[in-house]
Amino acid sequence: MNAPAQAAAVTRAAFEHAAPREVRRAIREGAWSANTKRFALGHHQANVTIVPERHAFDFMRFCMRNPKALPLLDVTDPGDPVPRHAAPDGDVRTDCGEYCVLREGRLVERVRDLHALWRDDHVAFFTGCNLSLDRAMLEAGIPLPHLVDEQAFPGQFRASIACRPAGVFRGPLVVSLRPIRDDLLVPVIELTSRYALCHGAPVHVGDPAAIGIADLAKVDWGRPNTIPAGHTPVFWACGITAQAAALACGIPEIITHAPGRMFVTDLVVTPSH
Repeated sequence: MNAPAQAAAVTRAAFEHAAPREVRRAIREGAWSANTKRFALGHHQANVTIVPERHAFDFMRFCMRNPKALPLLDVTDPGDPVPRHAAPDGDVRTDCGEYCVLREGRLVERVRDLHALWRDDHVAFFTGCNLSLDRAMLEAGIPLPHLVDEQAFPGQFRASIACRPAGVFRGPLVVSLRPIRDDLLVPVIELTSRYALCHGAPVHVGDPAAIGIADLAKVDWGRPNTIPAGHTPVFWACGITAQAAALACGIPEIITHAPGRMFVTDLVVTPSH
């Protein structure tokens, strides 16, 4: 391992068992700008979607109608950048490290913070993420690629499954692919099904073509995953569904976290009841 890679690995390892507020502070101060996999193990990492107040009720209904993709963890008051329930000392304008700005159905820029863009009518939504299950996967001895390979990250695809629309919001379900060893399929499905706020059980197991994915090498977000011998492609609903809806509906503005740059919350991951 070369020196920069070794330094990055040590830095990531330092955040695995860090308190969420320490992770947020490091991101806010620019000490970390890459993805947040394995950070603050056992706490919820959240997808972030910021919309103008006039579209907030529609987006809340969109989340409620599509809970596999967008399980709600917290919603801010208009103009308030602090998620009072999920991270009372956090700041949605800085604590993701990178953001995507979409206008009129197009990605127009990526920015490091939102101080220059934040408005009094912005409402931020925090929804669950599969990365929140990293601790449970490690404790169960399930070697997902992104947990054992520094460069690995799930690929995301637009599926042929339509989301239930709400107001202006519509679009395809985005799914996240993880190759699962065949002998671990049942344990993985059973484990993930217990965590509804982390997308729950898979939406599809097996042939990608059955959900409209013709070529696993052509990802819409993330990186392509290889499917080794003795493994099966397994697909979970993904929070990037919000970005797909933004592109489909073409409203004047939606701001999201950049893929993989999640908001690390204080909320502890527990099984659903």
